[in-house]
Amino acid sequence: MQITTEQLFTDAHTQYGYFPDPVSDVTLRALYDLLKWAPTAANSSPGRFVFVRSPEQKEALIACMNAGNQQKVREAPVTAVVGMDLMFHDHLPKLFPHVDARSWFAGKDAAIRESAFRNSSLQGAYMILAARALGLDCGPMSGFDAAKIDAAFWAGTAVTTNFVCTLGRGSPDKVKPRNPRLAFDEACRIA
Repeated sequence: MQITTEQLFTDAHTQYGYFPDPVSDVTLRALYDLLKWAPTAANSSPGRFVFVRSPEQKEALIACMNAGNQQKVREAPVTAVVGMDLMFHDHLPKLFPHVDARSWFAGKDAAIRESAFRNSSLQGAYMILAARALGLDCGPMSGFDAAKIDAAFWAGTAVTTNFVCTLGRGSPDKVKPRNPRLAFDEACRIA
């Protein structure tokens, strides 16, 4: 299977509605097996993922979403809750074994939170690209009560919610027209 830049970027849109086709465990495992190889600082890999698919868990997640996002989650075959593990540094002896990287973070709450947020956001973006590479459409979103999601999906852990992303085979009639983007000179400079 050849993956194109169009499939990953220019032809891909944020998805607002889905066909009811299920997303298999095999596909979700393949998605993670792709995204896990993408880089994070010190290979910290703080991203944690709950793939919400069962009717009961979907209803629990819908109750955490703002009104405008509830139908998106209801219609999607799977919704990923992308979290950030605030104890990610405990895994650094395994993930980054050539130096004592755990000591860079242990007891430093601001550094932990900043790094966990930045790197789990990267991993969430890698998840979107991996999903698109596997032929899935994605609908990343904010618009939820993070404390409620934390209580429903991360209770008893050091993981907190970063963002939510619907996954599945998107319905073409639920895609909005392409919005403009900033030009290079509006967003970039070469120093």
